[in-house]
Amino acid sequence: MAAEAVRGAFALPFAEQIAFFRKKLNLPTEVWDDIRKAAHDRAFIVAGAMKADLLQDLREAVDRAIATGTTLETFRKDFRQIVARRGWTGWTGEGTKGGEAWRTRVIYETNLRTSYAAGRWAQLTDPDMLKHRSFWRYVHNDSVLHPRPLHKRWGDMRLTLPHDHPFWQTHFPPNGWGCRCRVTAVTGPADGDATEPPAGWSARDSAGNLPGIDKGWAYAPGANVDTALRQMVQDKLITYPPAITKALSRDVTRYINAHEPAVAYAKRVLEDRSKIEPLWLGFVESVEGVSQAAGRDVSGYLVLLPDEAPRHAERSHGHDGGGQRAPAPADYAQIWKLLAAGSSHRPGEMSDKGLATVVATAAIGDEVFRGVFEVRPGKHNRALALISLVIKR
Repeated sequence: MAAEAVRGAFALPFAEQIAFFRKKLNLPTEVWDDIRKAAHDRAFIVAGAMKADLLQDLREAVDRAIATGTTLETFRKDFRQIVARRGWTGWTGEGTKGGEAWRTRVIYETNLRTSYAAGRWAQLTDPDMLKHRSFWRYVHNDSVLHPRPLHKRWGDMRLTLPHDHPFWQTHFPPNGWGCRCRVTAVTGPADGDATEPPAGWSARDSAGNLPGIDKGWAYAPGANVDTALRQMVQDKLITYPPAITKALSRDVTRYINAHEPAVAYAKRVLEDRSKIEPLWLGFVESVEGVSQAAGRDVSGYLVLLPDEAPRHAERSHGHDGGGQRAPAPADYAQIWKLLAAGSSHRPGEMSDKGLATVVATAAIGDEVFRGVFEVRPGKHNRALALISLVIKR
């Protein structure tokens, strides 16, 4: 009965819900709180799932549940098949029917509820919606067997606040494991509605938790889908074994180049000569070879395309009367390949900033691309930044 209630609440998946889930990146993790709060907007995790193929299979099973409305029992069958096929052992809940039932319910319900909430966030923050319904009301699900007292209080008091009230940044439901609360948009408070949260709602305890909010749930699902991935993933990469780092780097790099095309960036910096922030192209994939050339470990280093690189190539590396041609904006979509498998690397001369450089060469089509990358070390935003590009037949 409980499983039917959960599926019933999400029986009609909507475009915003599906889009939110499909924008996530697979992120290997050892334990459930490896990533916290808003980072879940950008990452799909299953605690303990460290292998890329296992994580991808689990993701596809969850995607089917969200997009096509498969039941918890169907998801459990998929889960058993995936675990057997991939040889996954040692996962929390393994070995008993009760443990498996609990674990599969957590994966299933958490992803359905957070994707639903994120989809609702996208709908509720749509400018046309806000123009007509700029207040949000907290709604408690009174069908739950063991309601959380504070959740019930927020619902019973018909807490109605402006959409940009700080309360929603931490209290937009779900607010914990199994929470079925929701938010609805209204034109304004009605008679009897509470227009301020209860006193102490933002007071954190010694562990940093808020009243009524489970550990790790004090965030608004969907509010951070546009947050840059670079720092979140870069910080994770340096803690991973090399094989996982390589797989995750490849996944991130493909995503970045699909959603933030370098071509458009190159066109923009060639047309607009003002200072423009560098474009993130992903991560160094060929870590071992590039590290040797750089004279340092470049695990987790970003690959950056600074605004000056296309401008320098246009000025200095045009047609030479022989096999060399001027780089075009479309060529910058290939830059990440210079630091991926199949490319070669050697130390270069010191840059104008006194930093080490790496000369990377790769055959792309019937041409040879040679890029010079400046090695930018540091605690944050470690990167290899392109400073020169030559293309020859």
